[in-house]
Amino acid sequence: MTHSLAGPYRRAALKGVLLQGIVALVAAVIVLVGWGVQAGMSALVGGFAIVLPNLVFALYSFRFVGASKANQVYDSLKRGKGLKFLLTICMFALAFKHLSVMALPFFCCYILVMFSQWLAPIFFNH
Repeated sequence: MTHSLAGPYRRAALKGVLLQGIVALVAAVIVLVGWGVQAGMSALVGGFAIVLPNLVFALYSFRFVGASKANQVYDSLKRGKGLKFLLTICMFALAFKHLSVMALPFFCCYILVMFSQWLAPIFFNH
């Protein structure tokens, strides 16, 4: 239907992305304090390697709602998923090619933030 009907779903998705960003920052600070600057930056990059693609997916995918827009809903979800996948690949490639990241903090924070998206519905009631 209209963009106003898609608003609550988009806001819910953006709340989930905000939760992921907070989890990524907190994890990066904990790693920074415990293991140093390079490990903290690696954790931060790992967290945002999932947060940024999820933000793009949330903004792109939740543009349409309603049975009359079923084809547009399907197309926007499909394209959003493709953009998320490509952006994730690019973030991994850039992180390991151009940044001096440590693999363990990077992947640990990436996985932690991924789990936080699965737990987001517990913290947010529409």
